[in-house]
Amino acid sequence: MHTGILSETEREELKRVKYRLDRIIKFAADSGIGVLIDAEESWIQDPMDALVSLMMEKYNREKAVVYNTYQLYRTDRLEFLKLSHKEARDKGYILGAKIVRGAYMEKERERAAEKGYPSPIQPDKISCDKDYNEAVEYCIKNYSDLAVIIASHNEKSNLLGTEIIDELNIAHNHPNIYFSQLFGMSDHISFNLARQGYNVSKYLPFGPIKDVIPYLMRRAEENSSVSGQTGRELMLIKKEMKNRGLL
Repeated sequence: MHTGILSETEREELKRVKYRLDRIIKFAADSGIGVLIDAEESWIQDPMDALVSLMMEKYNREKAVVYNTYQLYRTDRLEFLKLSHKEARDKGYILGAKIVRGAYMEKERERAAEKGYPSPIQPDKISCDKDYNEAVEYCIKNYSDLAVIIASHNEKSNLLGTEIIDELNIAHNHPNIYFSQLFGMSDHISFNLARQGYNVSKYLPFGPIKDVIPYLMRRAEENSSVSGQTGRELMLIKKEMKNRGLL
């Protein structure tokens, strides 16, 4: 795990990152769009969390511009989400939270075994789903000063989000609540959410093939909810094509 102690070289690099990030976020804020900061491996996440908190404190006064990403397949992230929200309340800014299940499961477990510390990853999928769904509920119930992006391909988690929104009589298109799926995946979820008036985005990874392909492979391999839905999603696509006379 990260010790919290940075070398002189790391501190200088962090300053450069902070300067570049501040320029990006300022441009985004002036343009009326948001900036989502992705999650990293646990051993380099701490300085990123601190940096993003500084950016949120600066730019999230009136509305959410900056979003941090919380990986709920980590055992400590639900509590960290709540602590982040408390800090935002104490300092008077809106917390921006993109909640995901996670992206580096095998790498995290292998490093923990190699270095001899407890794995930060949930022991099983049930535990991960429990924390993720609790995070969905927590974020939506605190929508007045917390902006959430529910980034999930899991049908049950998305359905839970809609049920809580309706229970609390929140407008489907409230600007502090978004759903999001990867472009080309779970389109049946995205379509039905959008049709009911919820805010929905599709995110599109781009970059060098050597970076994008491993990213997409992780999405397919590490998110078991996707692998379980792929066959049914293909069936739904074929059914829709047949309805449109394309098959």
